Amino acid sequence: MLTDAEVESFVADGFVRVPGAVPRATVEECRAQLWEATGCSPTDPGSWTEPVVRIGGLDTPAFREAANTPALHAAYDQLAGAGRWRAPLGLGTFPIRFPSEKAPGDDGWHLDAGWAAETGEYRVSLRSRGRALLMLFLFSDVGPDDAPTRIRVGSHLDVPPLLATAGEEGGAWFPLCAQAAAASAGRREVAATGRAGDVFLCHPFLIHAAQRHGGSTPRFLAQPPLEPMGLLDLDSPAPSPVERAVLAGLRRPDGRDSSLSVRHTPARQP
Repeated sequence: MLTDAEVESFVADGFVRVPGAVPRATVEECRAQLWEATGCSPTDPGSWTEPVVRIGGLDTPAFREAANTPALHAAYDQLAGAGRWRAPLGLGTFPIRFPSEKAPGDDGWHLDAGWAAETGEYRVSLRSRGRALLMLFLFSDVGPDDAPTRIRVGSHLDVPPLLATAGEEGGAWFPLCAQAAAASAGRREVAATGRAGDVFLCHPFLIHAAQRHGGSTPRFLAQPPLEPMGLLDLDSPAPSPVERAVLAGLRRPDGRDSSLSVRHTPARQP
């Protein structure tokens, strides 16, 4: 269980680390499967020719177990709300980062998309259709030189004003990333370092970025969404921590709530 202080830190900062959320034996089995999927050898650095190898979703028993530990289920309930998320059937995607002098080419500041429209365009909405949480599962130890994900602390609060008038169809993801990166440019930056088995549970609007791997051991990480059951309810008398953060982001400097024009639209299933 997360402490009250950890929940409040999530609301204010946009993320919380759950140490040892995945048992070591499960981590090792998952990492072995990821090595096989990369086509690279753990004992032959000569086979590590690219700075990043991306692997899609994996639904083997080991990955299902990793995503559904008791500690994580309790934290999902605390942050997204009991009964308001779908138990993951696996994990993915996996950006496996290798020591390299090459630029990774994917290290821009961004938030993750919520869903893909029928046109194929990725979108994000104020009620966070398609994403209850962003999650970072560490399947290797990640130190400062091992390409830890960069996080702008509190940047999730900069996104709601950008979506306040966008309606239920939300905004196009790519231009929203540019706007959110600019809005959060002054935020303090931290790195998502930790031990294999740690999991970072992040607000779906958190601004983050990759970076080049300057260490010696490949970094194994999954960055799946926690899928929601429905949309955020910004009228709830008892909002979840995810909803509380959205409402905090909508509060304007003059003390008025810029969400007033959208908060009375009934939540709708995606």
